[in-house]
Amino acid sequence: MPARGRRRFSGLTIILSFLLLFSSTASAVSTVLGIDFGTEYIKSALVKPGIPLEIVLTKDSKRKETAAVAFKPSKKSSDSKVFPERIYGGDALALSARFPGDVYPNLKPLLGQLFRGNDIVSTYSSRFPELQILEAKERGTVGFRSPSFDQMEEPFLVEELLAMQLKNIRENAVTMAGRGSSVKDAVITIPASYTAVEKRAVVLAADLAGLRVLSLISDGLAVGLNYAMSRTFPTVNEGGKPEIHLVYDLGAGSASATIMRFQGKTIKDVGKFNKTVQEVQILGVGWENSLSGDALNQAIMDNMIEKFAETSRMKALGTGISEIKAHGRTMAKLWKASERLRQVLSANTETQASFEGLYHDDVNFKYKISRAEFEKLSSNHASKVKTPITLALESAKLSLSDLESVILHGGAVRTPFVQKALETIVGSADKIRTNVNADEAAVFGAAFKAAGISPSFRVKEIRTMDTPGYSSGVTWILDGKERLQKLFTPTSAVGAEKQVFFKSLDDFFFTLYQQVPDKTGELVDTPLLQIQTRNLTASVKKLEDSFGCVGADISTNFAIRLSPTDALPEVTRGSVSCEATEKKGGVVDGMKDLFGFGSKKGDQKPLAENGDKGEGSSSSTASETSTSTSPIDSQFPDGRGPENKEDEKPKETKKKTQVIHINFTSEPAGLPRLSTEDLQHIKERLSAFDASDRSRMKRDETLNTLEGFTYKSRELLEDEAFIAASTDAQRTTIELKFKDAGEWLYGDGADASRETLKERLDELRSLVDPVQKRKEEAVKRPDAIKSLQEALDQVKVMVDVVKQQREGQAIAEEQASSAAAASSVASESGSPSSSTSATTPTTAADDFADLDDETYSTSSSSPTTSSNPPPPPPPLYSEADLTTLVSTRDSVQSWLNSKLAEQGKLLPSDDPAISSSELTAKSKELNKVVMDLLQKQMKRTSPPPPPKKEKKAGSKGGKVKKMKLDMEDVLNGKGGKGAKNLDIEELLKDMSASEREEIERAVKAAGAQRSESAEEEETGTTSEKGKRKIEHEEL
Repeated sequence: MPARGRRRFSGLTIILSFLLLFSSTASAVSTVLGIDFGTEYIKSALVKPGIPLEIVLTKDSKRKETAAVAFKPSKKSSDSKVFPERIYGGDALALSARFPGDVYPNLKPLLGQLFRGNDIVSTYSSRFPELQILEAKERGTVGFRSPSFDQMEEPFLVEELLAMQLKNIRENAVTMAGRGSSVKDAVITIPASYTAVEKRAVVLAADLAGLRVLSLISDGLAVGLNYAMSRTFPTVNEGGKPEIHLVYDLGAGSASATIMRFQGKTIKDVGKFNKTVQEVQILGVGWENSLSGDALNQAIMDNMIEKFAETSRMKALGTGISEIKAHGRTMAKLWKASERLRQVLSANTETQASFEGLYHDDVNFKYKISRAEFEKLSSNHASKVKTPITLALESAKLSLSDLESVILHGGAVRTPFVQKALETIVGSADKIRTNVNADEAAVFGAAFKAAGISPSFRVKEIRTMDTPGYSSGVTWILDGKERLQKLFTPTSAVGAEKQVFFKSLDDFFFTLYQQVPDKTGELVDTPLLQIQTRNLTASVKKLEDSFGCVGADISTNFAIRLSPTDALPEVTRGSVSCEATEKKGGVVDGMKDLFGFGSKKGDQKPLAENGDKGEGSSSSTASETSTSTSPIDSQFPDGRGPENKEDEKPKETKKKTQVIHINFTSEPAGLPRLSTEDLQHIKERLSAFDASDRSRMKRDETLNTLEGFTYKSRELLEDEAFIAASTDAQRTTIELKFKDAGEWLYGDGADASRETLKERLDELRSLVDPVQKRKEEAVKRPDAIKSLQEALDQVKVMVDVVKQQREGQAIAEEQASSAAAASSVASESGSPSSSTSATTPTTAADDFADLDDETYSTSSSSPTTSSNPPPPPPPLYSEADLTTLVSTRDSVQSWLNSKLAEQGKLLPSDDPAISSSELTAKSKELNKVVMDLLQKQMKRTSPPPPPKKEKKAGSKGGKVKKMKLDMEDVLNGKGGKGAKNLDIEELLKDMSASEREEIERAVKAAGAQRSESAEEEETGTTSEKGKRKIEHEEL
C-alpha cells in the first residue's frame, strides 16, 4: 500500500503539469516596476533581465516626476475626438499661473476622502482655490470639473487623475525597457496610516493605468528592505542579537516612524542542506499626518500672503487676505515659491523671492525670510516631530535605549529644526543615520520586493513582515444578537491566517471590519467586507441525512487571513463538518468490495499476494482515517474460514470527519464601489485621451517635418549639384513655394490640422524630390554602370570556360568510342578460354541459396587480354547552359548600349533614361545566371558517399574483399601490402564459383588497363586531341 500522503499521478497529469509550468514560466518573463507613490513626487525603478534596479527617467531625464497633471486647453474644434493636451510633472506646474483651474498637483491626500465635512478637502481647496472641487455622485468622494470640458461632462475622480500619472510613469518605463517589453506588474509604496478605503483607491488607480499590483508595501518597510539589501545581520540561531532600527520618514504628505527588527536566520533548504536568510520584521508604527512638507510650505505661504496684503499697492486696491486667497493665479505662484524657499532655507540662513504681475499685471512683490523666522512660523510643527516616534515605541513595546539607530528618509527631513528635534529626542547625534538615500531608498525597496515576488527573477532572499496598521475583526448576527470577535492587531503579520468557527447552520452573512480612528481619535468599526454563504443550509442537511450528523455536532468554519497584497482581511475558504460514526461493511465498504479495494471475502480473491492494496476514500471532501484489511490466509483461497466464524463477528465502527466546502460571495463594504457603467465611462474617457494624444503627437511630427523642410530649401537652392540638376524656372518655383509655406506656418498654419500640414508637405516634396532624385542619380549612376560592365566581363569569361569544357568533352567521347572499337576487335581475335568444373546440381526452388559452395569445386581458365573500357565522365555543362549564358549576356549588353545612348542625349536637368536601381537589377540578373551554373557544377562533381563499413578482419568475406583490392593495387602498379600477408591459394580454395569468377573479371580488367598504359609509355606518342584534353583539364 502506498505511504499515506503520497499520491500517484498519471502520465497525462505529469505532462499537463510540465506544460503548465513551461507556459507559466515563459509568460512570467517580463519587467516589474517599483513605484514610490509620494505626495509631491512619484519615483519608479525598473527591474528587467539586464537592467537590475534602475531608476526610470522622465522625458526630461530627471530621476523623479512631479506628481501633477494639467490639461492644456486646445483651440475650439468641432471634432469631438480632440481632447485637451495632457501635461505631466514640472511642465504641468509651469502652467499653473496660466491655467490654474486645469492643473492638479498633490492629489494623494484626497484618495478615499469624502467630500463633505472633511478637513483634508478644505485644506486642499484653500491651497488651490481655482480648482472646481465637487462631490462625485453616488460615492460622495472628491471630483474635479475641468473648464476645458463642457459643464455636462462627468467630473474627474481623484483615482482617474492619478491613473493618468501612473500611466505616464509606466510609459516611461516601457521606453527605458526597450521595444517589445511589457510593464504590467508593480509594487507600490503607501503610508502606514492608509485605511482600506485609501488602499482600494490606489489599487483602482493602478488598474486604470494598466498596472497589476503585486503588493502594497508601507514606506518604512520599503526603506528597511533597501537597508537590508546590502547588509548581513547576526544569525539568531547561532546566538546572534537582532538589530533594531527606526526609520523616520518625513515627506510632503505626512510623518511616520517605523521600528523594525533585522536578523539572520538559518532555515532548512532543499535536501539535507540549510541556508541563512535575512529577515526584516516591523515591530511598531506611528504617524502624524498634520506634520509634512506641505504643512511647512503652508506656513511660509501664509506669511507671504499677510505681508503681500500689507503692501501699499494692495491697500490702495482695497484687497485683503481673503481676496488674495481666492485668487487662483496668485495662490499658484505663492505656493510654488513657498516650496523653493523652504528648500533653500535648509542650506542657507536667509532667502528671498520676487514676483512680477502678482494679482494684477502692474503689481510687484518682493519677499524675504530668514531661517529663524521660518522656525518661528513652524514652532507648532516642531512639537509634533516626537509624536510618530512615541506611538511607534508604544506599539512595539520598546524604549529609546533599544534602538541602535534612527534612519532618516524623505525630502522634508533635511529641515534643520527637524534634525535638531530628532537629536534631542534620541539623546545623541550618533544614532541619527543618513546611510540610505533619503530620496530613493523607498523606490529601490519596492522594486526589490517586486523582483522577489515575480518568478522571473532570482534575488537575495530577504523575508519581510509588514503589518496592517489597524485592528480588524468579524461581526455577525446569531439568535438575534450581534456577535463580535477580534482577529488581528495593528502589528499582526501580513499573511497570517486564523480559523473562525460559527454555530450557524443556515445560510447567513458576516462582516469583516477595521477599527479606524475618527476626528476625535476614537476607534470606530468600519465595515470592510460582507460575506454571504450560498450552500450552508443544503450542506448541513446533507450531513444529517447522509451521515447521521446531529446539529449540535456540526461546525461551520471559515479561514480568514491578512491579504499579502493589501494587508486587509479576506476569507480564503469555508467548510461545514461533523464527526460521524460509520459501521464497517456498510455501503462505502460495499462499494470498495465491488471495485476490489475492500476486504477479501466471499468469492473475491486477492489480486496478488504481495501487490498494492487499494486505499478506500469516501465522498467527503476532507481527509479521513483509513483502515486496511488483513490479507486472507493462503490456505483459504475463497476468503472464508472453515466454520465461517468471521461472518458471525459484530460490525466494527470507526469515526470519520465529514467535510463539505461552503460556497460564498464577498462584497466590499463601506465606501461604495464604482458601478459598471461609471467604470466603463472612465476607461473610455482615458482611451479617448490616449487616442487624442497620439493624434496630436503625429500632428506635431508633421509640423516639425514641414518646418525643417522649409529651412532645408535655402541650402538646396545654394547647392551646386542641385542647381545643375534643375532649371532656372524650377528653382524659381521652389523658392516661391517655400517662402509662402514659411509665412503660412507662422500664421494660419500654426493651428492647422495634420491633414492640412501633410498636404503642404507633399506639395513641396513634389517639387524638390524629382530634382533630388536627378542629383542622387548623377552620383550613383557611374558606379552602377561600372559594376554592370564588370558583371558582363565575368559572364564572358564564363562563356569561354563552358565552350572549352564542351570541346574537351567531345574529344573525350571520341577517344572512348575508338577505345571501345579497338577492344572489340582484340576480343574477337583472342583464343577462347576453356574451363572444367564439377558443380553440384541446383534446384528450381533455390532452397540452398544461403549455403556455401562445395570446396571440391575447381575451375581453370586462361586469362584474356581485353576488357570493356570505362565510359567517359558525364559533361559538366550542357548545351542549354551555354545558350542561357550567351542569351542573357547579349540581352543585357544590348539593353545597356541602348540606355547609354539615350542618356548621352539628355541634359543634367532632364530625368535620367537609366537609373542606378535598374543597373543594379541587371547586375544581379547576370550574377544569378553564373551562380546557378556553378551550383550545378558543384552538385555534379561532389564526391560519392563514403563506403559502407567492411566486415571485421578474420571473416572470409572480409579477406576476399581485401584480397581483391590488394590484387587490383598490385596490377595497377600501386603495390599491395595485404596480398603479401595472405595465402592466395588457400583463399581461392575457400571461394565459391561466383566469387572466383568475380576475381577473374577484376584481374582481366586490371591487366587490360595496365597493358594499355604500357603501350602508351613505350610509344611515347600522344595525339593532338589528347594534348588539348589535358590542357583543358588543367585549366
